Amino acid sequence: MKRTRGRHAVILAGLGAGLLLVAGPFLWTALSSVKPEAEIRRDPPTFWPETFTLGNYAELFDRVDMGRAFFNSMLVALVLVAANLLFCSMLGYALAKLRFPGKNVVFALVLVQLAIPGIVLMIPQFVLIAKLGMVNTFIGIILPTMVTPLGVFMMRQFIADLPDELIDAARVDGAREIRIFLRMILPLCGPPLATLGLITFLGAWNNFLWPAVVAQSQEMYTLPVALNILNGHEGTHYNLLVAGSVVVIAPILLLFVFLQRFFVQGIATTGIK
Repeated sequence: MKRTRGRHAVILAGLGAGLLLVAGPFLWTALSSVKPEAEIRRDPPTFWPETFTLGNYAELFDRVDMGRAFFNSMLVALVLVAANLLFCSMLGYALAKLRFPGKNVVFALVLVQLAIPGIVLMIPQFVLIAKLGMVNTFIGIILPTMVTPLGVFMMRQFIADLPDELIDAARVDGAREIRIFLRMILPLCGPPLATLGLITFLGAWNNFLWPAVVAQSQEMYTLPVALNILNGHEGTHYNLLVAGSVVVIAPILLLFVFLQRFFVQGIATTGIK
């Protein structure tokens, strides 16, 4: 019993240390957002605020059009989530359950794209968007990532494990492929869809480089791009940056809290270890 308690104590201590390492920076950011800038710049720094203030948030919303940037980020993220859930699941179903010429080639191309860094494709994508006249538009920000290779791979892996007998029975009853997909496949794909939705929302919400290249007016800025305004010629305003970071992080944390069960289950059932 003593050995078991000792092991439990060691495990709990290790988990507690890991939690502090992971949550520590987020907690420090949240606490710093209610400190005056002079206290943030103090050396040595303070952890708990000596002077509590909400003036950082008021000044942040006064300097930056956070409402517009929040709307832009939410619009881009939600459209990308909807597009990836639909198109990635459609292609995943085709690669998993349908027979067509070049099927293995298409799946190989999906795997190859998983190994290509996104930054490599940025210049050709921007040239294409510019030639189509989509610079400084929402469609220009959204179009390149409406379908992602990771999403296709996840959905294909999950759908491939679904029994073929269900699909064959539906075909015998006269159901078309679109009806099979909408009425049978999608209702069974709750965990991977939730995982894909969370990953897509997180990537779209935090994406800085591509929106910064395509969006060329403040009316089109997403939240990460809008916060970059605070790094101006007058210097860096750390109190406003940490307050803006809390505004950006808060929706992601809330979303993960509500979907963490589906996220873990989706990762465990799609072959990603």
